[in-house]
Amino acid sequence: MPPSIGASALARLPHHSRERKDVRPQRPHTQRSRTPRLLAVGLAAGTAVAASITALSATAAHASTAQAVATPTAQTLAAASADSLIAGRPAFLHASANDQFQRQQVISSNGTQYVPYLRTYSGLPVVGGDLVVVTNSAGQVVFNSVAQDHPIGALSTTPTLTSDKAATIASGQLKSVSKVEGTNLVVYALGSGPAALAWETTVDGTGSDGVSRLSVDVDAKTGAVLHTQEHVMHGSGTSAWNGPNPVHIDTSGSGSSYSMNTPNITNMPCQDASNNTTFTKSTDTWGSTDKTSRETGCVDALFGAQTEFKMLAQWDGRNGMDGSGGAWPIRVGDQEENAYYDGSQVQIGYNSQQQWIGAIDVIAHEMGHGVDDHTPGGISGNGTQEFVADTFGASTEWFANEPSPYDVPDFTVGEQINLTGSGPIRNMSNPSSLGDPNCYSSSIPGGEVHSSAGPGNHWFYLVAEGTNPTNGQPTSPTCNSSTVTGIGIQNAEKIMYGAMQMKTSSSSYLKYRTWTLQAAKNLDSSCADFNTVKAAWDAVSVPAQSGDPTCSASTNDFSMAVSPTSGSVNPGSSLTATVSTTLTSGSAQTVNLTASGLPTGATASFSPSSVTAGSTSTLTLSTASTTPPGTYPITITGTGTAATHTTSFSLTVNGTGSETVTVNSPGNQTSTAGTAISTLQITATDSAGKSLTYSATGLPAGLSISTSGAITGTPTTAGTSTVTITATSGTASGSTTFTWTVNPVSGGCTATNLLGNPGFETGTATPWTASSGVINSDTTSEPAHSGSWNAWMDGYGTTHTDTLAQKVAIPSTCKSATATFYLHIDTAETTTSTAYDKLTVQVLNSSGTVVSTLATYSNLNAASGYVSHSFNLNSYIGQTISLKFTATEDASLQTSFVVDDTGLNVN
Repeated sequence: MPPSIGASALARLPHHSRERKDVRPQRPHTQRSRTPRLLAVGLAAGTAVAASITALSATAAHASTAQAVATPTAQTLAAASADSLIAGRPAFLHASANDQFQRQQVISSNGTQYVPYLRTYSGLPVVGGDLVVVTNSAGQVVFNSVAQDHPIGALSTTPTLTSDKAATIASGQLKSVSKVEGTNLVVYALGSGPAALAWETTVDGTGSDGVSRLSVDVDAKTGAVLHTQEHVMHGSGTSAWNGPNPVHIDTSGSGSSYSMNTPNITNMPCQDASNNTTFTKSTDTWGSTDKTSRETGCVDALFGAQTEFKMLAQWDGRNGMDGSGGAWPIRVGDQEENAYYDGSQVQIGYNSQQQWIGAIDVIAHEMGHGVDDHTPGGISGNGTQEFVADTFGASTEWFANEPSPYDVPDFTVGEQINLTGSGPIRNMSNPSSLGDPNCYSSSIPGGEVHSSAGPGNHWFYLVAEGTNPTNGQPTSPTCNSSTVTGIGIQNAEKIMYGAMQMKTSSSSYLKYRTWTLQAAKNLDSSCADFNTVKAAWDAVSVPAQSGDPTCSASTNDFSMAVSPTSGSVNPGSSLTATVSTTLTSGSAQTVNLTASGLPTGATASFSPSSVTAGSTSTLTLSTASTTPPGTYPITITGTGTAATHTTSFSLTVNGTGSETVTVNSPGNQTSTAGTAISTLQITATDSAGKSLTYSATGLPAGLSISTSGAITGTPTTAGTSTVTITATSGTASGSTTFTWTVNPVSGGCTATNLLGNPGFETGTATPWTASSGVINSDTTSEPAHSGSWNAWMDGYGTTHTDTLAQKVAIPSTCKSATATFYLHIDTAETTTSTAYDKLTVQVLNSSGTVVSTLATYSNLNAASGYVSHSFNLNSYIGQTISLKFTATEDASLQTSFVVDDTGLNVN
């Protein structure tokens, strides 16, 4: 017979309410401790079921999702490479002079990093200006994807059309409008046409397809509608087994024609089993509470299967049940007390009360057979196939996390559908309570397949929950009277799924022991998961095998390199190189950097002098005028807390009489912002008579130097710069340094950062006003973006509010004002849908009244590093305002909001 859910008997277990626990105690100003967090598995984003978070036993080391495959080092390398690429403004960016780029959170998946950027033009967001840089695990750029296909060019940012008029035009795109959310000035750069200044308005109401939330871009000069974007995607159902109702299901169709065909999963319609016809309807509202309705049965079935699809993607990185984005038709109406998968379909039958049995653990179990069928070796054998499918049913049930009275997270199988009127079909915590064996024996491989699931289900429960769970799940006996500590169902499922990738056609309990041990070793280098898996197999009497792997916790280690690996200088000159460290195993350690083998009169310095493995430092090698010529091997040593490594740099000091380059100083320069300068020609001589190429650093904005040494352009920003001009022949170089002062236009505005103590490097809050303990120098727990200090808000794991604010006056003579800051967010929350802890960034007027909320961030925005943010404050020029950060934290599970390198820059 095809794999099926089977039948047995037990009364339903009571549901236990969730418990979320604090992970961070109160702490002094510079000492913030971190304790192991709890893994909280909540409802997948986009699923309209109001389920609460349930705490599952798991350590922080195990709480990663399938997307978090790359190490922080890989993400750091990706961000650095991408930032360097963008800074060079390659042609594929189609960048204009007024374009700026803001890196977003680095995304990792299966060893590849994706670094997204948003674009602004003169401080305005650019619609269609986004791009993504793709790198490998070594940080090498392998691909880029840019939405914009031509430069914006010169574009006035002064609108002709008022924002109110634009909002009226936007409202006209709907049949009726209940709310206008807001109107913002943007630059519209989508498509092949010229870029345009636009008002972007979001309106709520009713459109041609019903409820609508529509963003409309209106040309700020002509009033033409440039673009619309609908945010509401329709489709819901009333479920018999799941809830609260209505539940969200993905369906196909529009207007007055809809079908129960999942649009993002290939070949997974839900059909009436009597004629294999997909359910259709004139509206996108499905089902009822009638458990005998086949349409309602399809609501339950699609909800369960679509939830499993999300679980596989988020926990395992798997694309669909068949591994290729697809599944199989679900057919409700099989005329038997059963449900089954047969390689081409999933059939759903009824229970003893003629109710269709589409509960989430039943659907996920049957689809789990399909996953098993579409991993190496096909359907598991020798008595393992039903326990394999049960792990998918339990995991999907916990992923969905439905509240009572629906299918609450537990480890009983089919308790809700009550297949034969006798309660659950199987009990994973104690299989013998329903007549199935708790312990493995030689009779298991040839036994009835559903009963043979007992030892495997028991093993899975012990790995996930242990013998004495603390989250309300029942205690579990062992066959050897041992005690096992669980690692959480998400980690147990990842190990099971990893083992299935090693499966062959000779699968058995004995081989699953070996495969799961190897899978645990692959996932957790500390060996903690391995030891739990081993103890759980021992506890259900599956004996050790000769092929079982062993596991020893990896040591903390790193590697190091220098780039470039060689360089030459004239006596009395210096050069720089970058020393990089890479985490190779274990945890990152502090590495102190030193150099040896220096010639007489030469010195070496590192900035910084110590790094965390995975970071870089700048090496400066300086020589004296008396340093002897020659080539010297310099040994760079990195001394860590657990390992020491070296790398080499070849330093050549040019000898007396060697080629020299002398650059003639033009003297200090003065010019006026907005006025073109007369061409300034830099001259230099080479002792060998070679031709020279010129470059410059520190030129005022708007000026540039040609390779022949001609400086031209129009300075745009008032201020004083230190300019260094370098001339090189390819084998020798020389430089000169001078200052260049750009005076503001009479009555103009001096470019500056109006914020005092912007990086908090004074070690005090002044002139900020801040909650106690916010100004921080704990670089171990929360490193600064630059320097040694930052502003660390919240992170207590208890109900708490921190604030940080500074009042400034923006001169009326300035033409632009931009607020900038770097923000790092880390969290112990693991929900992907609920913003428990928040940081709001607001502008207050001189009376202290909030006049604008610039942004709101939350635990959902957590990232491994700092992210740069900027906001246009031109509307506040000539006013006295306060820039205020407010962080609020709920009663448990910490979220830290760390701000650094702030700015309110005017021009």
